[in-house]
Amino acid sequence: MGNLCCNSVSKFAGGQSSHGTGKGRGHQGSIKYGFNLAKGKANHPMEDYHVARFIPHQGHEIGLFAIYDGHLGDSVPAYLQKHLFSNILKEGEFWTDPSRAILKAYERTDQSILSHSPDLGRGGSTAVTALLIDGRKLWVANVGDSRAVLSKKGQAIQMSVDHEPNTERGSIENRGGFVSNMPGDVARVNGQLAVSRAFGDKNLKNHLRSDPDVTNSDIDATTEILILASDGLWKVMTNQEAIDIAIKIKDPQKASKELVAEALNRESKDDISCIVVRFS
Repeated sequence: MGNLCCNSVSKFAGGQSSHGTGKGRGHQGSIKYGFNLAKGKANHPMEDYHVARFIPHQGHEIGLFAIYDGHLGDSVPAYLQKHLFSNILKEGEFWTDPSRAILKAYERTDQSILSHSPDLGRGGSTAVTALLIDGRKLWVANVGDSRAVLSKKGQAIQMSVDHEPNTERGSIENRGGFVSNMPGDVARVNGQLAVSRAFGDKNLKNHLRSDPDVTNSDIDATTEILILASDGLWKVMTNQEAIDIAIKIKDPQKASKELVAEALNRESKDDISCIVVRFS
């Protein structure tokens, strides 16, 4: 099936933000999406990657949307951008048991990253992925703190789970790790990583999980928008605030741009990646 990437360039030239738009078929009319990425204030290159596109697959149309927020370099999120959706769709159980197929593909992809670790380095990445099947069924999975939020009748519904060291302390300690809580800093696994699940991170993998939480939702006439974004957005606004901003703007690319601008206005220092999918 080849590598699944995105409809426009996701990498950065001269630190400029990247953006784009596209559409697919929905049973209520066309489904449109737009995305906007902005480099944060840190003095390293942009480490967020994304996927946003519709593809035909075995007689169906599948929307593929993802944010991969890398750390300690961009090699792991770049690998995920090329391979994670391919691995999910290659799973034999994808049509009969999507949740199990997604779990297996996440695990297989992480094992592949760890086996390639001399090439991919010691870094890692969060992931939030959304698969939209024929405009009717949405499957969301995530590891880390990139987030997916759905709007039904204007109400924000978080579809992903933030995997933070303090909430998963028991799992980390059972694996022989520890969680540090230093004044003025976020909780970190072994004093290093601010998420409790991630792809890669070979040096910490004994104490980290990489299995995703998987959720699903029917897309019906009450469903307005889906937002996927890295923690650069969610650090400075609530789920409902993000929905309230984006739902007022019909063009999803403009909506994603407005969300990024508002996060920057609220002094988010991190890389910010945002995809908005509009169903109605």
